[in-house]
Amino acid sequence: MVTKKRKSRRKVARKATRRKATRRKTARKAPKRKATRRKAKRKAPKRKAKKATRRKAAKKAPKRKKAARKKRKGSKSSGLNKVSYTVSPALAKIIGSGKHTRPQVVKKLWAYIKKHNCQHATNRRMIVPDANLSEVIGSRPVDMMKLAGHLSKHIHK
Repeated sequence: MVTKKRKSRRKVARKATRRKATRRKTARKAPKRKATRRKAKRKAPKRKAKKATRRKAAKKAPKRKKAARKKRKGSKSSGLNKVSYTVSPALAKIIGSGKHTRPQVVKKLWAYIKKHNCQHATNRRMIVPDANLSEVIGSRPVDMMKLAGHLSKHIHK
């Protein structure tokens, strides 16, 4: 059962929320009009002043020279570049004979693949071997991520 006190509290609360809502509506409408007019008048001179100070500051600042970096002599030596491998005769037809590091072998193999158009026309991930390349990776088309596995059979320390 609802008591009289609760009813009166609800009425008072409703009236208070209505008053707040009307205050918000009136408070929002009036300042916006005035503020936009004032802002438009004030903005133009401020922008000009800022640009002028920026230009002056930019002219006064001295230019700094970058310190020269020391160049390393020789090649960068990481774990992959330290070990050089001998390649099989089949792989030597493609990349050349002699000792190569693993990254050099992969780089020269990709140069051969691109030069001889050994990639599939639509799916560029697939490598379609020609006569020389089929001795290394087999006669079927191979995904480019499987290429390293086929190379490991033809590289020896």
